[in-house]
Amino acid sequence: MDSALTTVGLPLALGIIMFGLGLSLTPDDFRRVGRHPKAVAVALACQLLLLPALCFGLVKLLDLPPLLAIGMMLLAASPGGTSANLFSHLFRGDVALNVTLTAINSVIAIVSLPVITNLAIAHYDQGDSVDLQFAKVVEVFAVVLVPVALGMLVKARRSAFADRMDRPVRTGSAIILAVLVLGILLDQRENVGDYLADVGLAAALFCAASLVIGYVVPRAAGIREEQAIASSMEIGVHNGTLAIYVAVEVLDSTEISVPAAVYSVFMFVFAAAWGALISRRIRAAAPAEVRAP
Repeated sequence: MDSALTTVGLPLALGIIMFGLGLSLTPDDFRRVGRHPKAVAVALACQLLLLPALCFGLVKLLDLPPLLAIGMMLLAASPGGTSANLFSHLFRGDVALNVTLTAINSVIAIVSLPVITNLAIAHYDQGDSVDLQFAKVVEVFAVVLVPVALGMLVKARRSAFADRMDRPVRTGSAIILAVLVLGILLDQRENVGDYLADVGLAAALFCAASLVIGYVVPRAAGIREEQAIASSMEIGVHNGTLAIYVAVEVLDSTEISVPAAVYSVFMFVFAAAWGALISRRIRAAAPAEVRAP
């Protein structure tokens, strides 16, 4: 994939997506942590601790090839995607919590993503072929946080414009991710059957488990229903574009990007199905609560 699509289009696409994220953020979204510390802490613990551990267990259990295993761990280390807010809104989640989690996770990922990815690279002894060095971490930092900061600046100074751009940017983000997934699968068309056989089950299981863990763990911790839904979508809907960017542009490996591409296909389908299932359960429980003395 060494073409204008990746060398120019991919960084530009990620920049647009992160700028769009910034258009929806205000400083209050970061301060909200103090008002909902338990919900944020539980969701972040799931995202930063449980998911990487679960993903590592899956790739070892399924004996994935090294580069695909590294791609899965890179995906697990990626923060929530902008589509998480949309799914949360559709299924009555706490969208404000989603925005807060996405904001915090995008900052934390600057540290956690390189650490988790480099641990995976070292575990599979692939340091000779791929490496996430400090200079490349700075590059990821710039591509992720600078557009977010610019978007927040526009939001602060041109709030009406930022509100108008919210839907087009979200739609564009989904289209960009779809184009990237298609481009990766076409680029790897000779091997796509083998890749799907190798990583399809791992991606599907990881996606389903992420959505369920993101809901069940917060509920078990006493988090409110709407906040648990938000957590589920934030944890299950990853920023696939960021994972693909790091794999292709930073690690220079299209193969490492395959898990993120395959996961993205499952992600939208599973998130919609899971959201519908939760909503139906909530609606079924509501009359019983009304009748209760």
